[in-house]
Amino acid sequence: MNRNHLNHCNYTYLLQCADGTLYCGWTNHLEKRIASHNAGTGAKYTRSRRPVKLVWCESFLTKQEAMRREYRVKRMPRAKKQQLIDSFQGAIESNDFLHEQEC
Repeated sequence: MNRNHLNHCNYTYLLQCADGTLYCGWTNHLEKRIASHNAGTGAKYTRSRRPVKLVWCESFLTKQEAMRREYRVKRMPRAKKQQLIDSFQGAIESNDFLHEQEC
């Protein structure tokens, strides 16, 4: 993944915590945000559930789009979130991830 590209988009993401729970958030700097979660300076929810790993994300041109998607994902049942994760993992394995993450 192009590291410069990660700094110019807004993302909605799902993290899998060490206890198996999922955390959803949004950011405009994906790598930095994941690092802050793992450092214990991210969300209060993830502080006691480290380490976390990225299991799904989508990119958006605007902060508002990312925040709307975060709201919708947070309201999904876990099974629906798992479907997002499964399709994301398939995109990574088929190298489609870079194309899907362009803003």
